[in-house]
Amino acid sequence: MELPSKILQEAVDQLATLPGVGKRSALRYALHLLKEDELKVRDLSEALLRLKTDLHHCRHCHNVSDTEVCPICASEKRQRGIVCVVENVQDVMALENTQQYRGLYHVLGGVISPIDGIGVHDLEIDSLLHRVQSGDPAPVEEVILALPTTMEGDTTNYYLSRQLRPLGVKITTLARGVAVGDSLEYADEITLGRSIAHRIPFEG
Repeated sequence: MELPSKILQEAVDQLATLPGVGKRSALRYALHLLKEDELKVRDLSEALLRLKTDLHHCRHCHNVSDTEVCPICASEKRQRGIVCVVENVQDVMALENTQQYRGLYHVLGGVISPIDGIGVHDLEIDSLLHRVQSGDPAPVEEVILALPTTMEGDTTNYYLSRQLRPLGVKITTLARGVAVGDSLEYADEITLGRSIAHRIPFEG
């Protein structure tokens, strides 16, 4: 689409790089921002920039955090011997919304997917194994594999179970209240809550 301004075109091109945003939506957003007060646009741009400059990943679980250690890992009220392994930050949010889980998390940052070029060393697997072996920040008694019920998720579950079993830790997975092929972030809170509460031993 030909636009009358190179500046507008650049803004549209950048907005269109966001997931789910096409050129028409990007143009609509750009024109909306053009009509907004300059201070509002500046606040938006600064908030986006701070995502890259000030946001941290927790050094224990790799969840996003404003501090080096996230509030969940820092809380003494959590069941520190249970670690729930999830694909991404959205899954942490989804499980927290159920209010059924009081343990800790470990965010892998994806699942094993050779077709997408994602291998074992692209994920936070070594840090999970180190966490279980070292007991840092707390001794781990149970690891819950809460990855997507997809072929890639099952492959990752299987790989993790093979690595974790020699460490003598209990391995469980979500009850199949979560439909096969679903991502956790799209599951309703009741189903997700029951899945975490009635988790079952992982048979890898």
